[in-house]
Amino acid sequence: MKHIYLNLKRFDTPVEYGGVNRLAPVKDWGAAVVRGTQDALKKYDPAKVEFVQYLPEAHLLNAVAALNSGSPVQIGSQSVYRADTAVGGNFGAFTTNRTANIVKAMGCNSTLIGHCEERSDKKGILAEAGVTDTAAVNRLLNQEILCAQKAGLTVLYCIGETSEEQERWQEVLGEQLDVGLAGADKSKIVIAYEPVWSIGPGKTPADKSYIEKIARFVKARTGGMDVVYGGGLKADNAAMLASIEEIDGGLIALTRFAGEIGFYPEEYLEIIRLYLGE
Repeated sequence: MKHIYLNLKRFDTPVEYGGVNRLAPVKDWGAAVVRGTQDALKKYDPAKVEFVQYLPEAHLLNAVAALNSGSPVQIGSQSVYRADTAVGGNFGAFTTNRTANIVKAMGCNSTLIGHCEERSDKKGILAEAGVTDTAAVNRLLNQEILCAQKAGLTVLYCIGETSEEQERWQEVLGEQLDVGLAGADKSKIVIAYEPVWSIGPGKTPADKSYIEKIARFVKARTGGMDVVYGGGLKADNAAMLASIEEIDGGLIALTRFAGEIGFYPEEYLEIIRLYLGE
């Protein structure tokens, strides 16, 4: 099974506010993403590839409502809170937080946990409190994973090392896997590898041999879990990633990196075509 994930980050913000949204008015944006992609994706065999799109919370209801009959698109949230509502327990005292149960109730069936931007945010908050224990972030993410699974959501769990951590990548990634996945049902989780040190303008992308090395390590450490490339599946690396036997898919975000940068459905579909070779 191949897995193609789409992380739409904050791509809903209009250009006049410093964002990259040229696709649709904000109130229609989530639905526009789904409507612009789902019919073209029906040509792919659902037994061989799945498509999951992670949207900011404000757009989840519109995105779910835009799904048509037989849509191959699954809708997911960008992480969940580490605690949740329960019958006979907490009925909803989670101001500002997005729980797994509400994500499920909204019609979603997946969530993205541990993205490098989420990890950085948690690390910064812990640092303000004087916490330097590197496993603390992974423990928090593990709580999120367990809540997601209890609510019936599948999980895309992101791991990755920064430039400062690269020399001891085995230790860093091993801890992220061991602590983050503790007690979880691995059969309902896919790992996304993000080489944080290589992501961003002016940085050298991870090459094929490095990605192969990491994917083999992850599979060995986890007993063969599926691994996708989270450093950005793009038109210019689709063929290379498709040639790596140990890589089971990819995570797409921006589709255009020059000029009017942003996410464009037709370019997203072209990246998928290039990767799957169909």
